[in-house]
Amino acid sequence: MNIRWKPSVTVAAIIEREGRYLLVEEHTPEGLRLNNPAGHLDPGESPEKGVAREALEETAFAFEPTALVGIYLSRFQRASTQEDVTYLRFAYCGTLGDFDSVRRLDTGIVRTLWMTPDEVRASAERHRSPLVLRCIEDHLAGQRFPLALVQTDLTVFQAR
Repeated sequence: MNIRWKPSVTVAAIIEREGRYLLVEEHTPEGLRLNNPAGHLDPGESPEKGVAREALEETAFAFEPTALVGIYLSRFQRASTQEDVTYLRFAYCGTLGDFDSVRRLDTGIVRTLWMTPDEVRASAERHRSPLVLRCIEDHLAGQRFPLALVQTDLTVFQAR
């Protein structure tokens, strides 16, 4: 039997303001963890629209991606259930917009935090994945790619 491998596609917002990065603290099966505002790409959505949606849902801040920081492949193995998932992450930096003070944060998100790079590094044991710090380090190093690097074909937006 031929089983097709299907990595989970995720998008992440790498949001920096005045030397601090916006992270979320969220409930996971492994306990309370820190993550970049991130989540799964939805059907019918471009990565740029997905990252804007996820940032809003998880932080209550509007976010407009302006550059791709990187594309990352990682594997996660959950010891308790033997779950084995490979993630393909598109990480974007961009412009932070207005804060919606009445918006409720997504299910599982406890709070948002603004952390310095050193604070992020010092909290690595609490990161949801190694990509949390890797994306921030790449952003700090000035890694930026044009949004046009990722093309979303119009067929993605067609009704199913």
